Amino acid sequence: MEASGRAAFVLSNLAEVVERVLGFLPTKALLRAACVCRLWRECARRTLRTRQRLAWVSALEPGPAESHALVRALARELEKVHVLPQTVLYIADAETFSGHEECHDQKKARKRNSKETAIALEKLLPKRCQVLGLVTPGIVVTPMGSSSNQPQEIEDGEAGFALLFPKIDGVKIQTFHFPKDLKNRVFDESKFAEAGLKNNPDLRVVLLFGYNSWKSGATRFLHQIVNPLNEKSIILAGGQVESFTSLTSENNNAQPSDACGVVGLAFSGPQIQSATVLLDQDVADERTAEAAMQRLKAANIPERNTIGFMFACVGRGYRHYKTKRNMEADAFRKFFPNVPLFGFFGHGEIGCDRIVTGNFVLRECNDVKDDLLHGYTTVMTLIHLGSTKPNQV
Repeated sequence: MEASGRAAFVLSNLAEVVERVLGFLPTKALLRAACVCRLWRECARRTLRTRQRLAWVSALEPGPAESHALVRALARELEKVHVLPQTVLYIADAETFSGHEECHDQKKARKRNSKETAIALEKLLPKRCQVLGLVTPGIVVTPMGSSSNQPQEIEDGEAGFALLFPKIDGVKIQTFHFPKDLKNRVFDESKFAEAGLKNNPDLRVVLLFGYNSWKSGATRFLHQIVNPLNEKSIILAGGQVESFTSLTSENNNAQPSDACGVVGLAFSGPQIQSATVLLDQDVADERTAEAAMQRLKAANIPERNTIGFMFACVGRGYRHYKTKRNMEADAFRKFFPNVPLFGFFGHGEIGCDRIVTGNFVLRECNDVKDDLLHGYTTVMTLIHLGSTKPNQV
């Protein structure tokens, strides 16, 4: 048998060899290879099931006015990623993502429509993927390539990121949306069960994002969502964003653009561990910022397969630290050298000092409603998604 014939025989019959070869392919190429034959399809499926590590796409460089940097980065990098996204959280800066439609006295050099940009992003992702998209005044992002890259606080200019969560054994991630009902002043808590936030013993972390917080009744409505959840032994973290632009589980056209409400992600699974710390107004220099990170480090959350979030007030950053930039992200990197950090600068923060692990819960805030909602603070969060097996990419 000639060499080419032997190679063809091996690649047509020996699953172990085929899986080893397919393991080098990024996901899009792997899905194309799955169309070759039944053996390759089964090998591709097994390979995809081992890819349970978070991936992300970062956009830090502005470009042509026609599209946002995150759209261009996602179109380019999705050809290279080694995961099949099941849930995606993307966050982009408000100024360049949404354009200057309301700023009539400014030059409209980067006029964009946020709905069109959101649709462009969603078209790049798998059809069955849950997508939650947010627009915020500033971005916190770790550049692509390595978890140990230095996270950047980008308070001005074009930036964004997309977190790509694959299907992870033992972990369930759900998106949810609670729009404020103009006809009813009291929130129907039965909606919590539909979102996996009630009667769910495996619930560990809830990321909450209020939008259009300037609307009348928005703060009261946020209290109605947060207070019942604060009675549970779970991590709550997030903040007030400019708006949400994507939520693929429903028709966004049903909500008027000036409506207010809460969107978010619920993380469930017994293997999830998480912790949060609050940096209040007294944290105003390098020493006190690092002291807060030491509190987070003391939670002993495993750092492999862990993601960090930073939800900060627009009043913090380099203005708060007297022109020193990247202070809080630098402090985080010092204590967590291999954990990627993402987040935003927004209009209010949600969180407190709290630890939730498999057999231990520490609560530093009680059920008084003001304990979780803050201004002029930063909330730092760690979410550990469980131990990965050695063969998981």
